[in-house]
This record gives sequence, C-alpha cells and structure tokens, in this order.
Amino acid sequence: MNIPNFKDILQKLSVFKNNLPLLLSVIIVLIGGILFVLTLLMSSKLKAEIQTNSVAVGEEVQRESDNAVSSEGWINEQKRQEEHAKDANEIALLAEQSTQRELLSYDIFLNPNISSTLVFQEFGQRYREAIEDLLTRANAGDCPTEAEIERGLEESAVNSRLRRGRSYRGMGSLEMPSVRPLGMPSRGLPPSRGLPGSRGLPGSRGLLGRSRRLGELEGMIVDDICRERAKSISVYANPADLSGYDFWADYKLAIEPNEAIEDCWYFQLAYWVIADIFDSINAVNLEYDSVLTAPVKRLMRMSFEMGLRRPGAGGRRFTGRRRRSLQTDRDEVDKPTYVLSVDDGLTVSCTGRVSNDANNIDVIHFNVAVVLNIKSVLPFMQQLCSAKKHKFNGFSGDEPEQTFKHNQITVLETTFRSIEDEPYSLYDYGEDPVVELDLICEYIFNKKGYEEIKPETVKEKLLKVAEEANSTDRPRR
Repeated sequence: MNIPNFKDILQKLSVFKNNLPLLLSVIIVLIGGILFVLTLLMSSKLKAEIQTNSVAVGEEVQRESDNAVSSEGWINEQKRQEEHAKDANEIALLAEQSTQRELLSYDIFLNPNISSTLVFQEFGQRYREAIEDLLTRANAGDCPTEAEIERGLEESAVNSRLRRGRSYRGMGSLEMPSVRPLGMPSRGLPPSRGLPGSRGLPGSRGLLGRSRRLGELEGMIVDDICRERAKSISVYANPADLSGYDFWADYKLAIEPNEAIEDCWYFQLAYWVIADIFDSINAVNLEYDSVLTAPVKRLMRMSFEMGLRRPGAGGRRFTGRRRRSLQTDRDEVDKPTYVLSVDDGLTVSCTGRVSNDANNIDVIHFNVAVVLNIKSVLPFMQQLCSAKKHKFNGFSGDEPEQTFKHNQITVLETTFRSIEDEPYSLYDYGEDPVVELDLICEYIFNKKGYEEIKPETVKEKLLKVAEEANSTDRPRR
C-alpha cells in the first residue's frame, strides 16, 4: 500500500498561494456543495412534516368548513334535543296512563276513613254486574243445563205422544226405537258433541253417571238443543269460571276494614285483566255471529292461582304451596298476587320482571284457557298482547272523560290439548278443528299510574315482604 506523499500534495496546493481568487472559488464551491447536501436532507424532512401536519390539518379544516354549522345551527340542535325529551316524557306519560283505568267503585280507594261496610258489599255487587256485562257484550252463554235437556226431552215426548195419539189411535202402545248408549252421537257427530255433562254445570255429572239410555230420536233432540244453543251465542262462557264471581256472591266481611279494602283492591285488578281477555275475544270474533263459526268458541277459565298446581316452564313443578305474597290465612281465594321474586309467579318468567321500585312496575300472573279454531291460535295471542283503549274520568270519577291506551299483557307459557280427549260434552263447536289453548300470562302495572289509590296497607305489606326478601338473600358474613 502506497502512503500518500503529503509533500507532493502540499506542493500541488501551493499553487493557491500564488492565486488567491482561485482558492476562494474552490472554497465557495465546497461550501456550496455541503449546503446543497444539507438542504436536500432538510427539505425531505420538512416535506414529510408538512404532509403530516399542515396538509392533513388543512384537509380537515376544509372538510369542517364544507360542513360548517350555520350561525343558527345551535337553535336546530336545541329543537332536536327538545323533541327527544318530549318523546321520553310522552313514553313515561303513556306508561302511567295505561294503569289509569276506570274503577268499579269510587268510594273506597280515595277514602281513608270508610264509615259504612256497605261500600264493600256494593263493590262486590258491582263486580258481579260488571262480569255479567262483559258476558252480555260478548254475546256469551253456557251450554244447555241438565234441566234444559230434561225439559226438552219431556216436551218432545209429550208432543210425540200427542202426535201418536192422533195418528195411531186405537193401535195400542208402540215400542221405543232401538236404543244406544247415553251420549252416543245421533247424526254422525264426534263423541264430543253428544250428551251429556259438562264441567261446572249443576247436576251434569249426575246426568253423565246415570244408566239411562236414549233412543235415536231422543239423541237427535239433544243434538238439536245443543246446536240451537251454539247458534244463539257467540262464545261459551260461564261467570262461575271467572275469578271472583262466586267470591262476591256471598261475601263475608273481613274482621278488619283494611282487609276488606285489600279484597276490593285485588279484585279491581282482576276485573281489569278479565276485561282485557273479553276485549280480545270480542276482537277476534267480531265478524262472526255464532259459536259454530266464531274462531274463539269457549272461555274455559280465568284464574290467578291455578298455574301453581301444574308443571311450569323449564321442567319446574309448582306445587300447591303458597307463594311469598301478601296473602294471609283467611284468603285462600283465587285473586291476583304481586310477583315479588322469580319464585312467586305461576311459571318461570322469560321476561324476568318482578314488582319493584327500580323499574317502577307491579307484576301479576294469570292463567286463561280457551277453546278455539286451531288456525286462530296465533291471532288470539296477538290480540291478547295488543294495545286496547279505555276511558278514564279520574280516580275520583268526576273529571272530564279521556281516552287512553294500555298494552299490559305478555304471554309467558302456552300449552295445547286436543278436546277430542273429552268423550262427551254438551258443547257444540261446529265443524272447525279446535284445540284447548292454556296460557300463563304476565300483566304489568305502572306504579306511578295508580300509586295515589293503592291502599296504604298494601304498600306497607309490599315493603315488608321486600325487606324480608333482602334480608334472606343477603349473604352472611
């Protein structure tokens, strides 16, 4: 490797000593080159910063300026916020109005000092009359009773003997036609349309148990009696199958007036539920004039306790145990009970709703069973859960009438059963394929909607039960 000869280099550079302008030019060129390189490096960095900061910010500013709010934009935004608040307030008001319903008596719940016990008996009378009015508006009736069947057969026998006497006088007595077992249909109808007996009819089981046998003619007469009854009504219903109707027929006044007030309160709730059931039936049967063609053919029962005696949802069996509720030893009657926990209902609720202050709701469960055309199962359930109108004159009863809406029913559990399992019945459902639909439903009340008329004793007991539940559920340390 050759080492540079610095002496030779210095000799070559010595030329700049004698030529100062040339030296300056070289120095300037070198400095310019260095500055050029530095400028290139700095410009690329500056360009990147400008692209990242200035240009991006400029584009954002441009976009914002394109969408700039006018000087009156805040006014429009305020209007939108006010509309949102209005919607929220209207929803809350509608929820309250849903529970502001007409009362059977305006002399009880706003009157803390009731001087006469007659108001309770009057409430019971009005309750029964209101149930009967629902039946009348629905054009409802029950199947023929045993007495009606017997009377029809006797009248037919008398008329038959008179006709025989005129036509066959002097020929002596005639033998009866060939006989058939009691209840066997005479005109090709399925067994469920023959004679005799029906649940809940006085004496019907006695008629079923007799060994009496009917001839073909008598069987046809019974069929005709049942068919004529079916033609004359729109739905089968018996008030004895509705909660509270028999209870108020022979009401024995409670020892404490507060207990009588509670009886009235819970059956006021019961009436609202029953009224909604009949409104649903009427809506589905609106275009039909008889049981033979109507979709909903029979209201079998409406109860607030029956579900406790059969399996619930999810394989859970509810026995006859008393629910944790406000009931006492004296009132084992079938009436509404507030659902205060998931264990208090007639079934395991899919909604999980219970009565509490957090959600501002009260919840009860009820059981309803109907016989209906199999094609009308879903329409009936939809109607049951639809919005309905009601009149309200204030809880004093003397305020200007208003029309509100309520939609308080949710179906929790459904059960189907073929009615062909019943071998005999006086109910004639026509030619439609029918099933028994058994529902357990939830009914919601808005607390603010009726808080002013809820009896103080009910409030106190609700609070006490809630406190006991909290103390029981609280983990021990």
